[in-house]
Amino acid sequence: MRTEVEEVLESIRPQLMADGGNVELVDVEDGVVKLRLVGSCASCSSSLMTLKMGIERALKKAIPMVRCIEQVD
Repeated sequence: MRTEVEEVLESIRPQLMADGGNVELVDVEDGVVKLRLVGSCASCSSSLMTLKMGIERALKKAIPMVRCIEQVD
């Protein structure tokens, strides 16, 4: 599942990088994807929206086994 998650993140990265940010995959365990936002995404006031409405939605659509995502520092 880790490879599938990384492929989806690769498709999302251009939008994040356009705003000076990025996302790193930290771990995948039992359907929980742990991510770290970096660059301008790490301190953006909309980072929760980016995670939940953008990244989580894309991951769940592409990989039904994804239960949720968690942000880690």
